Amino acid sequence: MELTPIMQRYILHWGEMGARWGTSRSVAQIHALLYLAPQPLHAEEIAETLEIARSNVSVSLKELQNWELVQVTHVLGDRRDHFTALKDNWSLLMVLVEGRKKREIDPTLVLLRELSAEAARDTRTPAEIKARITALLSFMETLTNWFEQVKRIPKPTLVALMKLGSKVTRFIG
Repeated sequence: MELTPIMQRYILHWGEMGARWGTSRSVAQIHALLYLAPQPLHAEEIAETLEIARSNVSVSLKELQNWELVQVTHVLGDRRDHFTALKDNWSLLMVLVEGRKKREIDPTLVLLRELSAEAARDTRTPAEIKARITALLSFMETLTNWFEQVKRIPKPTLVALMKLGSKVTRFIG
């Protein structure tokens, strides 16, 4: 696949952003390439296009599949696995947020629940610290419950809601 200068800039930038988001540059660049690609690509084509080692491509593709950002597909007449990325930006956002929730928020909620229960019996921890832990637990549970509700809102409604921005406050008493 031949990359135009615009495609190259996008892929390079996405790679830099990936490093800031806690993933490797290669993973992010492969995702960017597959997002832009008009047709499914096989691993060798990805490696050749991005000038990345084939072994790195394989590991990166597995990570992207674990995140559910990339799917395996097959092309008639070709035995190799080909890969596509989610193209719908809304679906992409929801998959990323859900993945981060599972990996970051859910374990933190488990810990905060344990700490809150232990703090109720603990006489050594100051009341102010216990209150902070309880407040953070309450906040994160509220945030999680809100996200679960937002996920059930139909996409057109949610997009309309987002476009309202701060105007939505007119509907809140």
